[in-house]
Amino acid sequence: MSDVKKVVLAYSGGLDTSVILEWLKETYQCEVVTFTADLGQGEELEPARAKARQLGVREIFIEDLREEFVRDFVFPMFRANAIYEGEYLLGTSIARPLIAKRQVEIARQTGADAVSHGATGKGNDQVRFELGYYGLEPGIKVIAPWREWDLLSREKLLAYAEKRGIPIEGRKQGGSPYSMDANLLHISYEGGMLEDPWAEAEADMWRWTVAPEDAPDTPTYVELAFSRGDCVAIDGNAMSPAEVLERLNALGGANGIGRLDVVENRYVGIKSRGCYETPGGTILLKAHRGIESITLDREAAHLKDELMPRYAKLIYNGYWFSPEREALQALIDQTQTVVNGVVRLKLYKGGVAVVGRKSDTDSLFDARIATFEDDAGAYDQKDAEGFIRLNALRLRLAAGRR
Repeated sequence: MSDVKKVVLAYSGGLDTSVILEWLKETYQCEVVTFTADLGQGEELEPARAKARQLGVREIFIEDLREEFVRDFVFPMFRANAIYEGEYLLGTSIARPLIAKRQVEIARQTGADAVSHGATGKGNDQVRFELGYYGLEPGIKVIAPWREWDLLSREKLLAYAEKRGIPIEGRKQGGSPYSMDANLLHISYEGGMLEDPWAEAEADMWRWTVAPEDAPDTPTYVELAFSRGDCVAIDGNAMSPAEVLERLNALGGANGIGRLDVVENRYVGIKSRGCYETPGGTILLKAHRGIESITLDREAAHLKDELMPRYAKLIYNGYWFSPEREALQALIDQTQTVVNGVVRLKLYKGGVAVVGRKSDTDSLFDARIATFEDDAGAYDQKDAEGFIRLNALRLRLAAGRR
């Protein structure tokens, strides 16, 4: 262990990473650099700086990565309409590669020879972090305390903290609290009573959204403008990527949109139950598919839909920096050059409905052809006869053989 001189720790200031900070110094006899990312989790991060300083850390990094997070990670993922196992919008998954990327950059900047994270040995995040580290810095040393120590319960962590004088604010007594992770895209809840997949989530657990039944009785209408597959304006007001998601979170939360209760298959083979709130992302996905419906060629759209589960699984499993994800992204981004226009949405009691879509430059919808009225010769219906007979040829041959 003496080969580790300095380590960059992904640090939140909570119980786990505060214990990890002291454990690294004690076990590896190394200097610890802390890195705390502001991804829009809605928490004051300066206390993390004060706490790290109190614990003797000399190099402390707290960085606002909200715009980079949405622009370079969330938006590219939404161009693919990515959903894991038909439901999960990948809110935690997509944040990990950015944190890993910045950790590696800080390690280079500070001369650190190792990086560390607080993910457990049962979850997906250990894989996501470490695939990110190795994909960017193949020779980096990775320290995963949860796979090394014997502090495998909250009670043991608290005892360790108390013995070493590590301050723990607002700790909960009596049972496991929810394990929560938040960023601009979502907030997740695991643990506690959610470990019983039959038990309904408690009403007071949810933080970002009102209950759908308590949402306003009057629907909210909103218009999203897209350029090359990314939302660039809401109701005619140009916004940055992070501003778009913040605004959509507010609109979705007020209308009870984006709650999810799911049992998912982790990469390590465990089934886990989690609850998620993704109000802005739920709206954004619906709107993006709405604008694609009139701007994408049929076969391009169908190809995207076929590739989407593979793309989503790559992100869920931690392969953001893999060549296959980058290849898929290049294909997806090529399709988005024509995804320009405006979508009008109706938000009502937990539901999102597309009620209008238009594109002045790239719409493939031709009312003259689609009409049920007289199309003035724009479409010769007699052509359909030959089209049908050719497509039926193999079916007729098979039927004749039978």
